Amino acid sequence: MRDLVILGLFLVLIYKTFKDPMWGVLGWVWMGVMNPHRLAYGFAHDAPWSMVIALALFMSLVLHRDKLVRFPFNAVTILLAIWILWIGVSPLLFSFYPDKEMHFWSRAFKVLLMVLVSLLVVQRRRDLNLLVLVLVISIGYYGIKGGVFTVLSGGSARVWGPEGSFIEDNNSLALATIMTVPLIRYLQLQATKRWQRNLAILAMLLCMASAVGSQSRGAFLAIVTMSFFMWMKSRNKLPLALVVLVALPLIFVFMPDSWTERMNTIKTYDQDASALGRINAWQTAWRMALDLFPFGGGFTVAGPAAFAKYAPDPSIPLTAHSIYFQALGEHGFMGLFLFVGIFAMTWRLASATIKATKALPELQWARDLSAMCQVGLIGYATGGAFLSLVYFDLPYYLVLIVVVLNRIVAAEMTARHQAAVESGQVPRDVHSPFWEGA
Repeated sequence: MRDLVILGLFLVLIYKTFKDPMWGVLGWVWMGVMNPHRLAYGFAHDAPWSMVIALALFMSLVLHRDKLVRFPFNAVTILLAIWILWIGVSPLLFSFYPDKEMHFWSRAFKVLLMVLVSLLVVQRRRDLNLLVLVLVISIGYYGIKGGVFTVLSGGSARVWGPEGSFIEDNNSLALATIMTVPLIRYLQLQATKRWQRNLAILAMLLCMASAVGSQSRGAFLAIVTMSFFMWMKSRNKLPLALVVLVALPLIFVFMPDSWTERMNTIKTYDQDASALGRINAWQTAWRMALDLFPFGGGFTVAGPAAFAKYAPDPSIPLTAHSIYFQALGEHGFMGLFLFVGIFAMTWRLASATIKATKALPELQWARDLSAMCQVGLIGYATGGAFLSLVYFDLPYYLVLIVVVLNRIVAAEMTARHQAAVESGQVPRDVHSPFWEGA
């Protein structure tokens, strides 16, 4: 039955994609982030859904090429384009397992390439709202389900994601769930009905409960950091503060002793085997990046060959468990610079949008969405310090949203300035004060 439902939804998506490429973008995001086919048990489980929707999208781009927008050239998109090219350099030059590189490279390449392609399609507020909604549904499904499971089980078992996806691991799912909370907050701020706002509050609480129930230490740190930034960036700070100060501690109180013991290992990391293994992997990545400067060892550095050459303790070859050391080990110092630079420039671009719309009530929605994307990036920067999620889709979609928001606001500000010039309120030689770019 699930297979037929997924097939039916997919056929509708293909039909809609040929009518409007935006539906192809939404379908790609849904398939890539949620992996709904992994919830089925028959033919749908392993069918190449993403490949088919991508082909349909590219065909639709050709059919509707007159409706595409100009590619936005700014610091974010330029760094992203260079990053896409750079991730193919180290695997070619210094891979320890060349025959295994293609699988990992193709997966990362497809994620990043589709973000660039989406920049040609996503162009309106409606498009952004649909994209946010699809992201919330895709991750929120597991977050809400996991939150209910955590509450009913008293937090005695961990929450896991769909197999074969970026969020299969309990730690990765927890971070994704936490990063979705600001997007739910954005939808709540835009909601016009009380039941919608209340539903959003419930969804946020259940997502946080799910993340706590995952027993992920990285997610715990991300919750604490992100809650503060979400309060700082939000409108109506008092109601949000009450939710965080009252509801969140209650979630922690009802967690079992096993959760408390695991969180306490943050303070005693030097006695925790998992933490020591990660530190060993970080040192390996650092030594490798120094030796191969400015390149890295490719996507397959988490293996015996690399650890035998660079690790302080070659007996425990583990993945980096850190987006920073993963980027450093796989793609060198240049790769780390590009990776961090993308999100740093995205933050700056979002700040420019927030500043430009500060005195414009009709663009409050753009200010809200920019701020919540910043909060999501804070969650990724904090929780990602302990997870190998360099190529995870969600943070790159936050980048996409911020770039499109900047373009929408820039067009609006330019139109306002032009109207002011034509009405004589502003001299013709005075340029628009809003700077599109970072």
